[in-house]
Amino acid sequence: MRERPDYAAYVTERSPRLLRTAYLLCRDWALAEDLLQTALVKAWRAWRRVGDNPDPYVYRILVNTHASWAKRRWRGERPTERPPDGPDPADGIGAAEDKAVLWAALGRLPQRQRATVVLRYFEDLSEPQVAAILGCSVGTVKSQTSKALAKLRIDPGVLAAAPRGGE
Repeated sequence: MRERPDYAAYVTERSPRLLRTAYLLCRDWALAEDLLQTALVKAWRAWRRVGDNPDPYVYRILVNTHASWAKRRWRGERPTERPPDGPDPADGIGAAEDKAVLWAALGRLPQRQRATVVLRYFEDLSEPQVAAILGCSVGTVKSQTSKALAKLRIDPGVLAAAPRGGE
């Protein structure tokens, strides 16, 4: 295989953040790791076309791959009293006092709304950046984000500090 040092540097530098994004999309560490590996393989194949800023391209791969997996995923899981894995100590969001409420609320959002919230507020991307990643208009990003935040506000205290409206 051909060496691509810029790809290797990108993966080394960005993998922790990309893994967090994958986890926020699918809410399962094992699935997030699989999702990230799949996205990185797809990015490797297209690395010459990616350009100077690969983040939007890789984020789009993450979102699209997660959406395609979710469409065909078996939904017959059975909840248990305790999750099989403990929290990741490197997860800054995991330190939040009400993380269980946040995870549950994020999990109830439709995929598109969850993707806009994750990319806007956890990855701190602008609306035009999110629109480019999701392949939609800025207006769609604004409306999906607004709808998602409205749903999240139903749970007391989940996003009390989140901006209201189309910010």
